[in-house]
Amino acid sequence: MGRVVVIGSVNIDQVAVVAERPKPGETVLALDHRQLAGGKGANQAVAAARAGAQVLMVGCVGADSGGAAYRARLTAYGIDVSHVAVRPDRPTGAAFITVDDSSENTIVVVPGANADVGADWPQGFPELGADDVVVLQLEIPLAAVARAAELAHEAGARVIINVAPYAELPPAVLALADPIIANEHEALALADSGAGSGSLLVTLGAN
Repeated sequence: MGRVVVIGSVNIDQVAVVAERPKPGETVLALDHRQLAGGKGANQAVAAARAGAQVLMVGCVGADSGGAAYRARLTAYGIDVSHVAVRPDRPTGAAFITVDDSSENTIVVVPGANADVGADWPQGFPELGADDVVVLQLEIPLAAVARAAELAHEAGARVIINVAPYAELPPAVLALADPIIANEHEALALADSGAGSGSLLVTLGAN
């Protein structure tokens, strides 16, 4: 039976709910604070596991309490974390999010250990088969996305690339994806770049 192999980000989201987002130099008091499990990659891995798939997560966390808790969370969903590396010299990735009453938000992402994804490839890259589906997003280094797509394609696995948050990938890399997943804004950016000529699945809203 094939697996869903998600290669991507693991973040801890710190969300502050405010009446109005602060202006430059201003300090405001939050109405609420939430710590959430984030990262597009890890969230997609959890979604796949909840849908009943056998899931392998590939990524990096820091050697900190947040990283340990996140690995435990993924394991609790039945996700294989044997390829979620622990980096002693970097913190687990984080996103600091401010949300106001109108649901407008400001987000600052600290990549942390996510920046190391792919640093030791092809050593450490999971063994893949033709029945595997490899899912990629763009919250890890673009060089890692490109290399993962190439290695997965060479192994005969199906490659899916979610171009969020949007960044330009080489056309040769996008050509390996079946399909490319984009929201309406990302689809327009792909069209403008001329690179998204392959199979494209357009979603509504944010991915």
